[in-house]
Amino acid sequence: MCTYTTVQAPMTGSAKGPNGSWFRLTDAAVYFDHPVHAPAEHTLNIDLAAPAQGPAARVAIELTAESARELVAAITTALASVPPELAT
Repeated sequence: MCTYTTVQAPMTGSAKGPNGSWFRLTDAAVYFDHPVHAPAEHTLNIDLAAPAQGPAARVAIELTAESARELVAAITTALASVPPELAT
């Protein structure tokens, strides 16, 4: 079942887009919906983008719910291992 709930968040960082070109991220959108490519009925979809730079400045990720939870745990563990003064 699709929830149509989309969570937006401002981002500061970079991503590698089409043709291997890097761009500065400004936005993230996270939602649970039908995937375009992933072999699952529903996925957690993450769009990392810089809308001001046009549609090519976007990276899309489709993860199963289990994989999304594993990613959250990995990010949390990685950040917890960094001295606080470095994780700003």
